[in-house]
Amino acid sequence: MIRRLPTLEDVAREAGVSRATVSRVINGVRNVDPGIQSAVRDAVARTGYSPNRAARSLVTRRAETIALVVSGAGEPEGEKGSFAARMLADPFFGRVAGGVIDFLRPRSMHPVLMFADSEATRTEVVTYLRQGSADGALVVSTHAEDPLPELLAEAALPCVLFARPARPVPVSYVDLAHADGGRLAAEHLLARGCRRLATVTGPLDVPAGQDRLAGFRDALARRGHPYIPIAEGGFTYDSGAAAMARLLAEHPQIDGVFVANDLMAQGACEVLREGGRRVPEDVAVVGFDDSSAALACRPTLTTVRQPMEEMAGTMAQLLQEHIEGARTEPTSVIFEPELVVRASA
Repeated sequence: MIRRLPTLEDVAREAGVSRATVSRVINGVRNVDPGIQSAVRDAVARTGYSPNRAARSLVTRRAETIALVVSGAGEPEGEKGSFAARMLADPFFGRVAGGVIDFLRPRSMHPVLMFADSEATRTEVVTYLRQGSADGALVVSTHAEDPLPELLAEAALPCVLFARPARPVPVSYVDLAHADGGRLAAEHLLARGCRRLATVTGPLDVPAGQDRLAGFRDALARRGHPYIPIAEGGFTYDSGAAAMARLLAEHPQIDGVFVANDLMAQGACEVLREGGRRVPEDVAVVGFDDSSAALACRPTLTTVRQPMEEMAGTMAQLLQEHIEGARTEPTSVIFEPELVVRASA
């Protein structure tokens, strides 16, 4: 015998309320007494009722789905693997995705992962949202000239960015006080007694890369260090290794280095070991992010932490507020960095 699925009427009888009240609770109507809401939720749990998502979407005009979009350029010269494969392997993106999922799951909302690394795929994202297949977009952009945020703003589609866009765009975003993080790294290296300092920067066309460098330079200038050698990296392991090799060749006496993300710092530590430099005895190393790469690094990495899971959850919350109409104007939320001291410095 096929077991009958529980209905809205079954939940109403179990909770001792009307069918209309059950519908209001399930659809998130706010002016329902908290006690009644609790009774209805308990009844839902006891009966095993599951809302018909298609029918609910007809009422709410929402897909109850969020597009999590990783937007960037095509495959850079010298990089291996597809854009999607490289992003999925990046511990930074994993933490962002985890924070988004942790926020959405209790709210019965679901992310759809999309990659936009060409004009065609960016058009697909805009079309997908315009068709109502998702209620809005959370965008993680990986290059400075990314046109997707502007395309979404022009189309008046709900979206929130992870990190300040390189060009002014009227969309909400969450970000970190990156310059303050650079200052934390400088102050820690100086406190350790490092005096011949250098830095491996992130891409200098990206606001985060610019701000981390500016904060590091500013803190050192205030302490009498007017010139700091730099080598630009690309936020990847290989680019960090190559930048560290350039710094060692041109400035062999350096005794402390700030590397603008953990993956690059991991590559930098490998180059230092291969060059016979002990970390931290000969060269102290500070990274940025506090990602899984910081723990995988040998020695474990002193790093500037950005709370990516919390930032991603806030990004999802802002998008929900835009979708529901609780927030109509763009806003920004800036998080504070924190130094995490481990073995490398």
